[in-house]
Amino acid sequence: MDNVIHSLTISERKTLTASGIEGVRDFSPSRITLACGGGRIIVGGADMKITAFSKQTGDFSAAGRIMSVKYVQAIGGIGRRLLK
Repeated sequence: MDNVIHSLTISERKTLTASGIEGVRDFSPSRITLACGGGRIIVGGADMKITAFSKQTGDFSAAGRIMSVKYVQAIGGIGRRLLK
């Protein structure tokens, strides 16, 4: 999924929809971590729940109080080898 177009939309800080998602790495009512091409997306908030996810299409949605979104780039090359 490296060349998949990624999008993320937040509506009224209550719903989040995203495309190009490869997987859900972990989730709780206060944090959802998503895998996407090149890294991770960390969504922080409260009372969050996953409302839909399709690994086949990469479509994802969640609801709750969304307070933050952070992109974390994947460590590649020598950085990955050093951390093993």
